[in-house]
Amino acid sequence: MKKILLAACFAVLMPCMVLAQVNLTGTVTDNNNRPLAGATVKTADGKRVTQTNEQGSFSLTSLQTGRYVIVASFVGYTAQRRQLSVNTDSELNFKLEPASFLAEDVIVRATRAGDQSAATYKNVGRDEIERNNFGQDLPFILNNTPGVVVTSDAGAGIGYTGIRIRGSDATRINVTVNGIPYNDSESQGTFWVNMPDFASSIDNVQIQRGVGTSTNGAGAFGGSLNIQTGQSQETPYAELNNTFGSFNTWKNTLKLGTGWIDGKFSFDGRLSRIKSNGYVDRGSSDLKSYFLSGAYRGKKDLLRINVFSGTERTYQAWNGIPESRYFNDAAGMQAYIERNGLNEADAQNLLTSGRTYNSFTYRDQTDNYWQDHYQLLYARQFTEKFSFNGALHYTRGKGYYEELKPGEDLESYGLNPVIIGTDTIASTDLVRRRWLDNHFYGLTYAFDYRPSSAISFTLGGAYNEYTGDHYGQVIWAQYASNGTNDRRYYMNDAFKSDFNTYLKVNFQVASKLNLFADLQYRRIFYSINGTEKNLNTLAIKDIPQFFNPKVGLSYTVAAAQTLYASYSIANKEPNRDDYINVPANTLPTSERLQNVEAGYRINTGALNAGLNVYGMFYKDQLVTTGKINDVGEYFRQNVDRSYRMGIEADVSYVISPRFAINANAAFSRNKIRNFTEFIDDYDTGGQLAYEFSNTDISFSPRQVLFGELVYKPFKGFAAAYQSKYVGRQYLDNTQSEDRKLNGYHVANLRLGYDFSFSGVRNVNVGLLVNNLFDKVYANNGYTYGYQWGTMVRENFYFPQAGTNFLLSLNVKF
Repeated sequence: MKKILLAACFAVLMPCMVLAQVNLTGTVTDNNNRPLAGATVKTADGKRVTQTNEQGSFSLTSLQTGRYVIVASFVGYTAQRRQLSVNTDSELNFKLEPASFLAEDVIVRATRAGDQSAATYKNVGRDEIERNNFGQDLPFILNNTPGVVVTSDAGAGIGYTGIRIRGSDATRINVTVNGIPYNDSESQGTFWVNMPDFASSIDNVQIQRGVGTSTNGAGAFGGSLNIQTGQSQETPYAELNNTFGSFNTWKNTLKLGTGWIDGKFSFDGRLSRIKSNGYVDRGSSDLKSYFLSGAYRGKKDLLRINVFSGTERTYQAWNGIPESRYFNDAAGMQAYIERNGLNEADAQNLLTSGRTYNSFTYRDQTDNYWQDHYQLLYARQFTEKFSFNGALHYTRGKGYYEELKPGEDLESYGLNPVIIGTDTIASTDLVRRRWLDNHFYGLTYAFDYRPSSAISFTLGGAYNEYTGDHYGQVIWAQYASNGTNDRRYYMNDAFKSDFNTYLKVNFQVASKLNLFADLQYRRIFYSINGTEKNLNTLAIKDIPQFFNPKVGLSYTVAAAQTLYASYSIANKEPNRDDYINVPANTLPTSERLQNVEAGYRINTGALNAGLNVYGMFYKDQLVTTGKINDVGEYFRQNVDRSYRMGIEADVSYVISPRFAINANAAFSRNKIRNFTEFIDDYDTGGQLAYEFSNTDISFSPRQVLFGELVYKPFKGFAAAYQSKYVGRQYLDNTQSEDRKLNGYHVANLRLGYDFSFSGVRNVNVGLLVNNLFDKVYANNGYTYGYQWGTMVRENFYFPQAGTNFLLSLNVKF
């Protein structure tokens, strides 16, 4: 099967099936006849898109004969539309005038890679996001991009979901929204459940793989997601988007906008609700969100205020299911019951639930969190050569997860033993909540200076502060002792400041060669004080400082063809758990990454393709080893040397007006030079150590392949068959065949039909069938082991749903 999949992928990557019938070439210049490199030229229907080279030249190939509307656009200039009939090879030249208004793309320009950047990236536009948005979280909408693997605790893409890029998890993927950091300051992860249906408010996303360009927030050790929210439409609009699907999934979205009032003011809003029972038992999600935006644009100014919020109540499914339950191994399940001392009710739950098993049965075993975001974005074009954009932001987050804990020691909660008659009770069943209450605020800025078409400078950066309270409460106990339900049995507060500044220089040495340098300085202050969940005292302070340089070049081989290469260094601070769980009186060591990227890009309109190779070489990468500290908590350790090396290919090809193909492939080698695994030895009370060398890094598949065939048999209708293969992944860093996720191949089918009638701008009926062939697979898991008479290994998996569907009806007025 694997050979067939590889052969199919490479077949898709060889776009030479049909020769172009006619070609359209031309140039795009400004009103002084200076070429505009990187201008976008496309057909009005968006089916053919290309960019100009350094000479301002473009080429659209494989055009069918007929009439076309061709649109040329460039940031800071007024877009121009030209209509023509194309019967033979033709030439069309554009001369663009400076725009009366500042383009909104300036808000994210400073942190983005462009066509001449020596970076590996993928742009995902609004049309593609809308086509794939059936209510699933953003990672699943981006699942079709190179090197991406997505996960879902509840098995259906709603609720707690995750994304990995090149095997790197969410803590190593930098996420910004309009240039403002979104990653949690302490854990450094991204929790998409806190921003439900955010995809409905996104205009575009740029995914940078590797270190990428300097940005704000935690360092990118695997990739970056640079998100730009929606831009105002020229005319008033209203949209009603609804989805219904398997597992009683519902999505209801209302969007409204005024368009530009007098060409200067606009207001946009969205209100969303998503509910789903989830594939896993009781793995339900109840999600609500809104997005409000108001903007003012002048000839040289742009001011936008965004307010958005998300609220989630999600039943916990984060324990996964035991390996024996996943494979329906009756003897293995019985052994698991005996090893873990499950009571009769829990044992029956395990034995009878099937692959949808959830170990949690307490009614309110839920995660509850709400998060409010406030953004003030401002941009100004001082002169034709000098501009500024900046932002003030504030995020307020608060929430808790609740859980039933049977047989807990009262002492672990700072409670006294309960004396009843002559009996002393030292343990009790209880319900606890663990709270997070935080504030995140700061500013970002970027100055852009372009003294000539050959050179540009960007000076940018940010200063952000985070304060967070972590505390726990026992809200019910069978034996309450001296506690009350509002008492905080542990409490610690954290403070983190993050300052960075960067200077980017792009210099066009000759007509075909472009050089760039990107230098960033970052300083962090982090402190935690109080008591942690095990009642240990915390008094932590660290002030890491980093210098992150990047250099590279790009070379235009021919029209719409570019070679590039870059070398980057990135440094990253440890996360909260690394600081808390490390042995007393020590601090964890920061990680360091050297990243080499080289690639080739071609964009001729019908063909948009890229091929790149990369090497990511880590020093002191933090990984889980099983090591425990002096109070028995597991902590990550630095491994001296590790690396990721690979090759990636990405292609989109329009065969004809009816057929198009999209495909990508990622092949990689991900290794730790030397690794020591630690296993708890309950027989002696110590730990056993096992040495390994040259082992695979956990959750790093060697192959990730994707292919899509799009068929448009008649106007308004499109069908897309999608196929994805993810290779074998190991659950830990020992490369053991006994602790792995098997490779899996999943196919989806997406159908869409657009039509309109009087009073309605557009109606779209869509159907997404996931896991078309009902494959049994898991895309995430974890493992641990211990010695207790014999060596015991416990593997857990997160099973994904079989064949399921989402049906949507979207109406635009």
